[in-house]
Amino acid sequence: MRTPLLDRRSFMRMAGAAWAATLAPASLHALERAEAVFASGFKAHDGRFGMAILAEDGTIIERVALPARSHGMAYSAVSGRAVAFARRPGTFALVFDTRHRQEPVIIHAGEDRHFFGHGSFSPDGRLLYASENDFEANRGVIGLYDATDGYRRIGEFDTHGIGTHDMTVSDDGGMLVIANGGIETHPDFGRTKLNLDHMEPSLALVDAATGALIERHALPPALRQLSTRHVDIDARGRVWFACQYEGPRNDLPPLAGHFAKGEDIRFLDLPEQTTLRLANYVGAIAVNRAQGLVGLTSPKGGYAVTIDAATGRVTGETRVSDAAGIAPSPQGFAVSSYDGRFERSTADVAWDQHIIRLGRL
Repeated sequence: MRTPLLDRRSFMRMAGAAWAATLAPASLHALERAEAVFASGFKAHDGRFGMAILAEDGTIIERVALPARSHGMAYSAVSGRAVAFARRPGTFALVFDTRHRQEPVIIHAGEDRHFFGHGSFSPDGRLLYASENDFEANRGVIGLYDATDGYRRIGEFDTHGIGTHDMTVSDDGGMLVIANGGIETHPDFGRTKLNLDHMEPSLALVDAATGALIERHALPPALRQLSTRHVDIDARGRVWFACQYEGPRNDLPPLAGHFAKGEDIRFLDLPEQTTLRLANYVGAIAVNRAQGLVGLTSPKGGYAVTIDAATGRVTGETRVSDAAGIAPSPQGFAVSSYDGRFERSTADVAWDQHIIRLGRL
């Protein structure tokens, strides 16, 4: 089972009174009033990058400097450590101890590898998995890092795809769920997408102990330009995925779907107006297990969409200009934006693409 979401009291107990005493009065007050605590990467107005812990009202509790721009994050409630992964084609990941028992640790990607911006801890917190690019061989890999030994890289698994992006781990720790976006890139060409005319998007389930392929779902030829980008898992163990379309702007392909082990993938049949509002680009997906909801955000469309996981029905659409990250909250979902908004407040930073709640349902 996943560790329950941390509330403010749990976070305070974990972090300790000594750390709380170092906070500015406004930050401590915000933390004392918060029901939930989140984390995200950001860019400050002076151009420097960092990652922040923030209360549910958007107040920044603490900042940690990063050497460059980050993208996604991972968190282990067992160890209390959060990781910010570099944005593609970056080669660093920073591990931050939210319990403030150890100094931050910088992880470097292996030779001929770079991070794809996402990763996940094993449920016991002993391993960190990271999506990476073997760019000379044009294949995705999952880097394996020993969290009990200074995050030493101890191996890698093939993702059975290219353009690997997001990944997560099943509740029992036995299976990796991987979104292979299907887009070829190489750091010599920056962030240029090199194969938009012959993409190979897929979703893969991989044995977490051996790296053996359990099953692979390639998208049909008609949807070969639909990049499978982000994944999450609901309370039933069902995988939810979200996509970004690289084809003609006037097309209206399906943008999200779900499947379970042993099943074919199924796309959501969203209303046409909802698909238009998502602008062929879902930037982030999150599952609220407690409330049975799935949330999607689109920075290009400027909307956040909430879906009933049991029926696939859209239950809410909210206009959010530059919508970026999304994470489960007591009120459904918390949403951030590139212009510094988090829920109803605005910070002096630009939030990056993803936010996480410290702990999982």
